Amino acid sequence: MPRGKPSPKLAITIDPTIHEKVLAAATREGVSISAWMTGAAREALQRRAGLAAIAEWEKEQGPFSAKEMTKARRIVRAQLRTARPVRRPA
Repeated sequence: MPRGKPSPKLAITIDPTIHEKVLAAATREGVSISAWMTGAAREALQRRAGLAAIAEWEKEQGPFSAKEMTKARRIVRAQLRTARPVRRPA
C-alpha cells in the first residue's frame, strides 16, 4: 500500500510535434515526463492567476502606465537571464 497521498493519473492526447518537444525538454532538464508536465501545468496556472490579479488590480486602480510597464519588462528580463531550471530526480 502506498504511503501518503498517491498522485492521480491523467491520460492525455498530445500533438506529435509537442510530444517530441516535451520529451526533449524533460530529458534536457533531467526530470520525468510526469514531473515536467506537472511543472508546466503549475507554471501555466500561476501565470493565469497572475494575469487575473493584474486585471483585477487594473479594474480597481486603472491601467499601468507605459513607464510602469517598461520597468516591469526590464525586471522580468533580468530575472529570466538569471533563472536556472530546477533539476529533480526522475
